[in-house]
Amino acid sequence: MVKRSKGIRSKSRHILRKKPRDRGNSTITRTLHQFEQGSSVNIVIDPSIHKGMPHIRFQGQTGKIEGKQGESYVVGINDGKKHKTLIIKPEHLRRAQ
Repeated sequence: MVKRSKGIRSKSRHILRKKPRDRGNSTITRTLHQFEQGSSVNIVIDPSIHKGMPHIRFQGQTGKIEGKQGESYVVGINDGKKHKTLIIKPEHLRRAQ
């Protein structure tokens, strides 16, 4: 028997799928996007960019920018009763409405 793969992208076939018109690399403006500290952001994973990608369990969650670490942002979210900090590149973040 072969052992089942349990990597970081396992069970993500439908979550990390792009629509046919959105396929390929994203625009440069998503990479250069700036966020203010304390602003609210949504975590929307871009599957074409692997670097700085959060775990798929955080897809669709909303958090606050707590700081900057290199080119990435430190995002704080509440996961149940726990406060978690994630280090995410700006390609995977969008402003919350």
